[in-house]
Amino acid sequence: MADVFEKLVKDGGPIGQHMDRAHGYFAFPKLEGELGSRMMFRGKEMIVWSLNNYLGLVNHPEVRKADIEAAACYGMGNPMGARMMSGNTSKHDELEKVISEFVGREDTMLLNFGYQGIMSCIDALVNRRDVIVYDAEAHACIVDGVRLHMGQRFIYKHNNIQDCEKQLQRATELAAKNGGGILLITEGVFGMDGEQGILKEIVALKEKYEFRILIDDAHGFGYMGPTGAGADSAQGVTAGIDLYFSTFVKSMGSIGAFISGPRAVLKYLRYNTRSQIFAKSLPLLIVDGMLKRMQMVKAMPELREKLWQNVDRLQTGLKERGFDVGDTNSPVTPIYMKGDVPEATAMVMDLRENYHIFCSIVIYPVIPKGNIIFRLIPTAVHSFEDIDRTLQAFAETKKKLDAGEYKAEAIPDMADAAR
Repeated sequence: MADVFEKLVKDGGPIGQHMDRAHGYFAFPKLEGELGSRMMFRGKEMIVWSLNNYLGLVNHPEVRKADIEAAACYGMGNPMGARMMSGNTSKHDELEKVISEFVGREDTMLLNFGYQGIMSCIDALVNRRDVIVYDAEAHACIVDGVRLHMGQRFIYKHNNIQDCEKQLQRATELAAKNGGGILLITEGVFGMDGEQGILKEIVALKEKYEFRILIDDAHGFGYMGPTGAGADSAQGVTAGIDLYFSTFVKSMGSIGAFISGPRAVLKYLRYNTRSQIFAKSLPLLIVDGMLKRMQMVKAMPELREKLWQNVDRLQTGLKERGFDVGDTNSPVTPIYMKGDVPEATAMVMDLRENYHIFCSIVIYPVIPKGNIIFRLIPTAVHSFEDIDRTLQAFAETKKKLDAGEYKAEAIPDMADAAR
């Protein structure tokens, strides 16, 4: 019999296999200073492209003031207890009403965290007779939520409406046999490749099949669409999306999440979503701060306008310089390149140490060998200078990559230097 810990320390797992050499630099890096487009990393000022601070609210003076006042008024512990028992307040109710109106739904339920929140909602929405259909590139929180489902599930190829319909056909046959229903889950904006979900095409399939739609719009809420109400609003299909989920972590620069939809369904979720029933209520300082953020999002369209100006400048500049940014139609900006793991890490080091550019990188085993994805997130607080310097840095490092200057035998050992 093996020791249960043996497999954990043997190789670190698929993502942690390089942790001894990468920790503190490539993985778990420490960005310091005020949150924004410029931060400190290992004593150097960096232009930062790794924060999902789309609207720049995280450090906006009005937001900081509201958060400070809320902290002074309520502290961290108020209210105490789960919301069902002793943690409910009129502020929680008020924020739910504000969000419901903003996203065009009958009702909303606040959630403590996005990841655990959507997992628990999926678990509450379906039983073993129901069938789930979901996008192959759905976020890990959706995948983990689906894993809780004891019934059947079908995966369709990413944003492929033909395969989506094929899986709906299979799901329809099985649901009819089991006496269950169908829940289709996708995203409003996919956080890795930047593509919006094919919401309009999926909603159109409701004319042929009977199913409900849940979308995770963590990367679309706050800036997508005419008012920032989300990707479904941008595509004009709000009425066709049954349940709308998002977080406060990205555009709102806070913590927590919510799910919105029909009042009768939300009433059920309030009494059956285990992560909320058995967890402490969202702190009042966060709820009060979110009320301020929602007020600003509605009253300050210039934040969205500046974001989209920066998105256009960055993505257009990359395309003009011959970079492949895929089919993104959101601020999420992937840069697809060819190279192995040592080349990728050497390029990251060059960008950080010599060009002072900090961005996220995705390599094997997350994606196939021989591929590199740099992921840039432009925000409303980036300047045109930030963008132009970054474009120049990528153009120069791409030449080095193509010329083989980053070839190496192993990932540099940065862990000791980063401690």
